[in-house]
Amino acid sequence: MFKAPFELLLGFRYTRAKRRNGFISFITFSSMIGIALGVTALITVLSIMNGFQQELRDRILGMTAHMTLTESDQRLHDWSTLYHEVKKNPEVVGAAPNIMEQGMLTRSGEVKGVAVRGIDPAYENEVADIESKMVRGSLNDLKPKEYGVVLGSELAVSLGVSVGDKVTLIAPQGTFSPVGMVPRIKRFTVTGLFEAGMHEYDSALAIIHIEDAQKVFKYGNEVGALQLKIKDMFEVFDVRHQLGEQLNGIYYVRDWTQQHANFFRAIDMEKRMMFIVLALIIMVAAFNIVSTMVMVVTDKQSDIAVLRTLGATPMSIQYVFIIQGLIIGLSGAVLGLIGGVSLALNIDVIIPFIEHLLGFKFFPADVYYISQVPSKLVWSDVWYITGLAFLLTLLATLYPAWKASKVHPAEALRYE
Repeated sequence: MFKAPFELLLGFRYTRAKRRNGFISFITFSSMIGIALGVTALITVLSIMNGFQQELRDRILGMTAHMTLTESDQRLHDWSTLYHEVKKNPEVVGAAPNIMEQGMLTRSGEVKGVAVRGIDPAYENEVADIESKMVRGSLNDLKPKEYGVVLGSELAVSLGVSVGDKVTLIAPQGTFSPVGMVPRIKRFTVTGLFEAGMHEYDSALAIIHIEDAQKVFKYGNEVGALQLKIKDMFEVFDVRHQLGEQLNGIYYVRDWTQQHANFFRAIDMEKRMMFIVLALIIMVAAFNIVSTMVMVVTDKQSDIAVLRTLGATPMSIQYVFIIQGLIIGLSGAVLGLIGGVSLALNIDVIIPFIEHLLGFKFFPADVYYISQVPSKLVWSDVWYITGLAFLLTLLATLYPAWKASKVHPAEALRYE
């Protein structure tokens, strides 16, 4: 039959026993609650930040592709052949040609600088989800030679236009004339409006048919690049290497991690700093365990002396108090884990309840694009936070346990 070591049994007994000093019990309880609150807060906040990061990433990539292929002069001379080549790669789930240029849109004296994207509606749904973001009209309304344009909702408001109105596109690629270089000007009809939920797109993006873009921006039969969508957006480096071995010719590749590097790097930095700040809560609670265990050692000096006279080694005494401290810390960590996971998985219910209770919304829909608080629980974060709480608790028990092992039986029992 299994017999537990006496250090383990004694550590559990000291944790459960009613102490003569009620203040020690209070400090022990507050340390446990402090660790639980720290773990709960850290899991919940990181889950919310993961949710915001995923929401923003989905909105950005919903309007663009994971990767872009082009040639040295920023033109693709035979995009259809390249299209069929890249589609042979099992990791590539979609591809579409496009043209990206800068221009100006004017309407009744209003002038706005815009990014003009030429697309082929027959291919665009393979790489982007623009159609689901249309609030008026459809991408299929863009017909070649009809010169239709789809505008972001904010851009349309700033120009004062809606579906059916005319706007004038001014392209920087000019035409030589007797009076010099004259910019190319073309009238377009607004056929649709989209709302991506990102200011960058909604206020400065105009979408036209790729054949119209070829004429306005003098591309001839060429396109600017071939956009790719892959199965796993986080495997862009592996897919880039595969395409380098698969394709003949020199192509320049740009992926979503490069296009929005500063944005996602800032989010990651904010997440790390938030982790450090909230980890201080766990650290403070762990240091409370130090003071608790020191007082316990002082309170149990006579018990320690009796154990030493009965043959307990200094190492055994250390184990007793390390176990006692770990029980306190692990109890708090487990409570925090349960609380943090429960909050993270039910944010969509808890936040509306708090908003209803307080009578206001944290993210009003008329101010913020993301009006709901998103949450994404990443289990690796949960285990990392719990492991950190365990490690800090272990470190907090080392000094009091070492102090207990140095108690001299004769001095401790002198006045007993």
